[in-house]
Amino acid sequence: MTTNATARSRFSEIVQGARKEIAVIAALLVAAAGFLGFLGVTDEVTDGHTKMFDEGLMLMLRHPGDITKPIGPTWLRLAATDVTAFGSVTDLAIIVLVIAGLFLAQKRWRESWLLIGASASGLLLVDIIKVAVGRERPPLAMHAVEVGNASFPSGHAMLSAIIYLSLATLVAHFADRRRVRAYALSAGLAVTLVVGCSRVYLGVHWPTDVIAGWVLGAAWALLWWLIAWFVEHRRGARARREAPRPM
Repeated sequence: MTTNATARSRFSEIVQGARKEIAVIAALLVAAAGFLGFLGVTDEVTDGHTKMFDEGLMLMLRHPGDITKPIGPTWLRLAATDVTAFGSVTDLAIIVLVIAGLFLAQKRWRESWLLIGASASGLLLVDIIKVAVGRERPPLAMHAVEVGNASFPSGHAMLSAIIYLSLATLVAHFADRRRVRAYALSAGLAVTLVVGCSRVYLGVHWPTDVIAGWVLGAAWALLWWLIAWFVEHRRGARARREAPRPM
């Protein structure tokens, strides 16, 4: 009985290890696809190939003959203004600091530096790309909220993807039940999508700005998840090597 139990336990460990390896490989492939997708969108934007798509979709969201008014009732514009704040640097910084502080209080150092590192590096990256590409925003008459820097990529969309998807991944990592993990990932994805869509509806970003922000943000979040997994894996392997062997 003891031998059978040991064999089953060993087999279970092998299966779990294989699942983790498959998940890491899948995440690596998705992250690589995200970076390549972002480069593809950037190339199309800088060559001017997305002009018809961007302008056509923006005009569809405006009243015919008056680009200053988004379609829909007044409450929808007000709601979009409220929602878009969830992707602002100020609001996201507050969220990151509060959650990171909670992780530190629980002595979860890895989760804390993962969240702070992904967020801070993402903010630096989006600023560098904005300066490098230097794309102009939609016409000022379309703007329903105030903005001040370059258009590509959307910082709200990218930073929302990085932070909300990172938080969803961390929640899913701790959750025991599959439906909790599914809910966390779905909620993180939903908030990211809504924030990005609000930028287009409010007339301050071209659609391809938001698409590029989503793609690069998701890839960046996955990259940091892979970094955290690699560090944890190496520490675990070192601990197993240094552990005393049974006599």
